[in-house]
Amino acid sequence: MEFKKSQELYNKGLENLVGAVNSPVRAFASVGGNPLFIKKAKGSKITDVDGNSYIDLVLSYGPMILGHRHKKVQKAITKALKNGYSFGASTKGEIKLAKIVCDAFPGMDKVRFVNSGTEAVLSGIRLARAFTGKDKIIKFAGCYHGHQDALLVAAGSGLATLSLPGSKGVPEGAVKNTLIAKYNDLESVKAHFEAHDDIAGVILEPVAGNMGVVTPQNNFLKELKEYLKSKGALLIVDEVMTGFRSKFGGAQEVLGVEADITCLGKVIGGGFPVGAYGARNEIMEMVAPLGGMYQAGTLSGNPIAMAAGISTLTELKKQNPYEKFNEIAQIIEVFLLESAKKYGVEITVNRFGSMINPFFTNKKVTNFEEAQTSDTKKYATFFWEMTRNGVFLPPSQFEAWFLSSALTEKDIQEIANAIDKSMEAISKM
Repeated sequence: MEFKKSQELYNKGLENLVGAVNSPVRAFASVGGNPLFIKKAKGSKITDVDGNSYIDLVLSYGPMILGHRHKKVQKAITKALKNGYSFGASTKGEIKLAKIVCDAFPGMDKVRFVNSGTEAVLSGIRLARAFTGKDKIIKFAGCYHGHQDALLVAAGSGLATLSLPGSKGVPEGAVKNTLIAKYNDLESVKAHFEAHDDIAGVILEPVAGNMGVVTPQNNFLKELKEYLKSKGALLIVDEVMTGFRSKFGGAQEVLGVEADITCLGKVIGGGFPVGAYGARNEIMEMVAPLGGMYQAGTLSGNPIAMAAGISTLTELKKQNPYEKFNEIAQIIEVFLLESAKKYGVEITVNRFGSMINPFFTNKKVTNFEEAQTSDTKKYATFFWEMTRNGVFLPPSQFEAWFLSSALTEKDIQEIANAIDKSMEAISKM
């Protein structure tokens, strides 16, 4: 398998793009080598500029849940394009998609569409502060909620340490109201409430997907929600990644907890840039033009994105692929574990619905600290062997793999063969 044209584009891209990419993970820094440049995709497959075809388990980090260029989504987009691209005014599609989304989430009466998951989260946090009249927000180490200043923070040496900026260009003042807790550890949350009386709420991914797939343990989410309710604080659930991936709706319903504010993205745009935040009426009526919390966006509710989202969710509800997703994820987990055992490779596999990934560690992974015990050098070897054997994975140990309903039996067998060859390569390191 050759990557000559990708190499040429990478070198050319260095002239006018930062690192030749527009999002850091695409640079392949954690797996080595140069990034692949993609030309096209269809169904379960993605093809690079050199003509190499791969089974796609990245799926644009989630939104291509039906596979690429699904015929019904393609038809809806083509029809919408004929009417125009953007109006800066309201359209019927916004109302239709809002109804679909609100009906899918029991705790959501109203929703506001924005243009990205990052925008959804920063608006959701602003809303929590507006509703409670309090300033501080608790987030969990290893949960990623976009690149806004207030959430780009590191925990330092201890859970109660003052928040420190996790990116250059983020002033200390921007993170002074952000507190860091440990995922799956309710006591770390309680410690912050004991030290502060102005906490508006807690934000988290119900299933973390940016430290690998990490699921809540021992009723963590239920107990967290009950505790927050007793403190008059809100639970903000970031379902940008998990929304519509474990059921038609959110992971929170599967896990038995109801968010006060839900943030969405990915799937609800069908591959186009869309985000959203929603809640019950009394919270959402704080948002302008009904209330005093201001948030706006010229391209919010873009008609092409609305058409893609409506078509994707309508087809997704019709297909109802969630039982199949669980079966396929379990099959892949077995492939990973059996192949690792065959070649003497230490591995832990986490999965939830249509999200799955292996950690190259012998430890159970329930938080970011445990995720970081994974051998990233082994993952880098695994990544490139999977690539050479026709499977497109995230170029990072700490990103989830995603399944689409376009996967075939043949695809699954090819994934199994690639896994076996990749584990063999690791055993020879």
